[in-house]
Amino acid sequence: MARTRGFDTDAVVARAMDLFWTRGYEATSIRDLTRHLGLGQGSIYAAFGDKDGLYRAALEHYRITYATAALRTLERESDVRAAVRALLTERVRVAVEGGGRGCLLINAATERLPHDQPTGRIVRDVLAANQEALATLLRAAAERGELASRHDPETLAAFLVTFLNGLLVGSKVTPDARALEPLVEVALGVLE
Repeated sequence: MARTRGFDTDAVVARAMDLFWTRGYEATSIRDLTRHLGLGQGSIYAAFGDKDGLYRAALEHYRITYATAALRTLERESDVRAAVRALLTERVRVAVEGGGRGCLLINAATERLPHDQPTGRIVRDVLAANQEALATLLRAAAERGELASRHDPETLAAFLVTFLNGLLVGSKVTPDARALEPLVEVALGVLE
């Protein structure tokens, strides 16, 4: 008879996500995880396979909790500039919380890529989803005449994702949303 888990997997993944987000993958040992999660090594291995498996589960949890929620901000605004501003400022706000942890996915990219292919797939998938959501928004804005015809929506979307990635790295250096928000206004200038 198979033994049932004596813990809430989602809660464990959320707590592991916080630890990886704060410390990074390399600086987080299995011992750190067992202490932080209140689980034995065997339980972690049985549930996730290894530290990498738990890390990927944490990245997926981040994707669902933060990255997907960020894309919903695009749907709440009818004006393209307001929608992009809301997305960028919300991502900055999340990145500077907790003393400037940045974005877990961008942290993963800078720490684990290019050698960690499973992490690379997760990061690329999220960035591609961000870019496609922005491109969809920008195409609709172009059809409504809100963007100058000189702008290609796909290129603008790629620029905005690249800008956001840099902004999220910058949030670790300058964990102050008020200092970073003026940069958002500069980036919004490309939409004129």
